[in-house]
Amino acid sequence: MTRGRRYSFLACSLIVWLFTAFSAYAADEGSRAANESATELFKWINFAILALVLVYVFLKITPPIFSKNAEAISSAISKATAAKADADRQQREAEGKFARLEQEVAQLRAAAQSEASAEAERIRRITQSDVQKIGVAAKSEIEAAERAARLELKAIAANLAVDGAESLLAKQLTPQTQESLVAAFVKTLEGRPN
Repeated sequence: MTRGRRYSFLACSLIVWLFTAFSAYAADEGSRAANESATELFKWINFAILALVLVYVFLKITPPIFSKNAEAISSAISKATAAKADADRQQREAEGKFARLEQEVAQLRAAAQSEASAEAERIRRITQSDVQKIGVAAKSEIEAAERAARLELKAIAANLAVDGAESLLAKQLTPQTQESLVAAFVKTLEGRPN
């Protein structure tokens, strides 16, 4: 049965009941107040009609209003549920990011420390290499300077020897000694063939 039929059935049942009640009441009273009872009967009939009209209007108008309100409330509840689920999801994501943030910071610190250690080790190796290169270059320069000094010393010694020999020859080589040397040399040349 539909809702409208139920209301119609209810209204008809109410009217029949009222008529039955009034007829029983009128039969009880008898004729004494037939006139009075007819007036009262019409009052009750008017009341019943007015009550039925009010019930009909109330049942006809209010259900759509209530259903609209119920739909609006239901829609608001579903939107609120969706918003709450979205907020809960965002909160879980934020908490997850926050929990991972500490791990990421620790990882970044560890990575920075390892990079700093690696950079320090690289700089230390480069520095050692540069020190070794500078040492080798300095040793080469010292050896070159030593060779140059030895060559210069030999040249000085040779010059001194030549000068000393020259002065010694100049002292010992007199004109007589020179003639005897030349004569001895010429004799050696004469005895040779060619």
